[in-house]
Amino acid sequence: MPWISKDSANTTIERRDEPYLTEAMIKTARETYLPRYETKQAATLPVLHMIQHTYGWIPHQAIEEVAEFLELTPGTVLDTASFYEEFWLKQKGKHTIAVCRSIACEVCDHAALTNRCREKLNIEIGETTDDGVFTLIELECLGACGGAPAALIDETLHETVTPEQLNALIDGARKNKAH
Repeated sequence: MPWISKDSANTTIERRDEPYLTEAMIKTARETYLPRYETKQAATLPVLHMIQHTYGWIPHQAIEEVAEFLELTPGTVLDTASFYEEFWLKQKGKHTIAVCRSIACEVCDHAALTNRCREKLNIEIGETTDDGVFTLIELECLGACGGAPAALIDETLHETVTPEQLNALIDGARKNKAH
């Protein structure tokens, strides 16, 4: 779902009093990321990753804060964040189920995995369950063609997955309260 196109001029940005880009993050960016690059703009991806790893997604307020810190326009930072599939511009569930849709997984019926998730969780691709536990996505390639069809649950890769196995993995993730 790269490159989000919408009426951004009329978007209301939810704000909180404390910044998402904290002083500690700014210090890390100044000491670790900025020295690696010739321009501040080149540090956009690592700073966005830092935000996402901390909060699980990139709120629009954080986009503005990153833009100000890197001396860019918010539109430039939003363009960057919306281009890459790994960045989340809305909150996701505690657990993310990513079904690979590459050609190898397509040949091995990845659609059966996606459909099992849709049925079991009662959500569509890109949606989060009402209880906020699961988000379902499809990714272009998980790099596991030899183990197609593949699915990624949170950060764990599962290869040669059947719909029944995926069902059990979802049940296991639901029971896991640690995440």
